[in-house]
Amino acid sequence: MNTNYGRNNSKGYVFALLATALWSGNFIVARDLSETIPPVSLAFWRWVIALLVLTPFALRQFMRDWPFLKKKMGYLLVTSFFGVTAFNTLLYMAGRTTSALNLSLISISFPIFIIIISRFYYKEKITLAKVLGIILVFLGVSLIITKGSLAVLLELSFSMGDIWMLVAAIIFAVYSILLKQKPKEVGLYSFQFTTFTLGLLMLLPFYLLETTFVPEVHYDTNTILSLVYVGIAASLLAYVFWNKAVLLIGPTKSGMVYYTLPLFSGVLAFFILNESLGINHLYSAILIFSGILISTKNKGEV
Repeated sequence: MNTNYGRNNSKGYVFALLATALWSGNFIVARDLSETIPPVSLAFWRWVIALLVLTPFALRQFMRDWPFLKKKMGYLLVTSFFGVTAFNTLLYMAGRTTSALNLSLISISFPIFIIIISRFYYKEKITLAKVLGIILVFLGVSLIITKGSLAVLLELSFSMGDIWMLVAAIIFAVYSILLKQKPKEVGLYSFQFTTFTLGLLMLLPFYLLETTFVPEVHYDTNTILSLVYVGIAASLLAYVFWNKAVLLIGPTKSGMVYYTLPLFSGVLAFFILNESLGINHLYSAILIFSGILISTKNKGEV
């Protein structure tokens, strides 16, 4: 029993890390395409691509699970709206009016919202270890984002985009907690297929409305490749990995792993944008992983 628990725990952390690594590229795409394609269109085509790729693998399981899915349609609609329709659309809206620094700082607040919501929803205790862990990872993330300069934090200014990102963080926290309630009779692929489809259908009216007010988008090679990335890697694969992580180790522990996102973004920027990696990144990594280990050591957590 303990061996199986440890194996599942390890798999859960690996899945959470994989999802976070793939999502780190999503922030780069959000910033890169902010002036090229409007936010709802970016979100819409992202999920169209994800659904097209997923369908051949999920259709048979979906047909098998349909009787169970029908019984949980209310839950599926709410989960789809939070995780598919709203979250990434708000993220892309935020990317148009705020800086990359603000996006990164606000996005990492979502694990804290998971802990707060879990306290009321699951009656989960906020232990001293959790508080200490959160402090360590926050220091680590702040160090990597500000490059160790207090002046960077003091010079921060806020805009409407920051509010959108904060709402997105809360929404993704709720989505992650809702994943814990996924019906056991429903397979992961059919669950993803259903939420992607419902979320896309709820996004469709906003997409049609947006296309009537914005100029026609020119889909060049960079835009198409970016859409393929966010559709397959940051949507399909990342969501499958994240859902598996939440089912194995719970939303709180998965949320703490999400704090590694700035580390992945830094490595990605090093290889793609030729940005430098310094000693701050090493110190940040030590603080973040120490905080994750301390805050998630209790096996009894949700």
